[in-house]
Amino acid sequence: MYVKAATGLGNDDLLVGHDFGDPPSDWSPDGRFILYNRQSGTGNNNDIWGLPLEGDRKPFPVVDTKFAESNGQFSPDGKWIAFQSNESGQVEVYVQPFPGPGRRTRITRDGGDQARWRHDGRELFYLTPDDRLMAVPMRLDAERDTVDAGRPQMLFALRVNGVPRHAYGRHYSVSRDGQRFLVDTLKEVTLPITVVLNWKPAP
Repeated sequence: MYVKAATGLGNDDLLVGHDFGDPPSDWSPDGRFILYNRQSGTGNNNDIWGLPLEGDRKPFPVVDTKFAESNGQFSPDGKWIAFQSNESGQVEVYVQPFPGPGRRTRITRDGGDQARWRHDGRELFYLTPDDRLMAVPMRLDAERDTVDAGRPQMLFALRVNGVPRHAYGRHYSVSRDGQRFLVDTLKEVTLPITVVLNWKPAP
């Protein structure tokens, strides 16, 4: 994983080097940490690690269990992360304090992934296994280590791009106010097809 100036000037700065790849999933609002997915040596598991961008830049585990966790997303105040895990037997959305320690709270009950925060942290969005976009009211208290999640409400159904859902999926993005969504969606287009028979390739 590298970082480079958005101007394109300067050299690539190596942040993390790992045999199995370390795709980043989010950058903290204060710019001090990067969350990334770290694959285990067996290739069958993902964990969520944090990388400080100050000091010795020594990575540390944020969610590291025998289950597969991925797609960590910082809350707008940087005190919490939302992520997905298959701890329950299917992929669900969880929230826990950052950097920890603290209690992990399960947000979804019928499957969910690709959690995204509204800018004020009072709403969390996610996708269901059948591609419905859901919204959950959230009340977070870092001092008391409490997460109060309301009842999920369906916003609308999506037709996400046919790329398989996986640990690094990003099929949608949400505006700061939570009122607009940019979706990588499927669109059916009917085009004429011309079939050429008995053609001869050029010599």
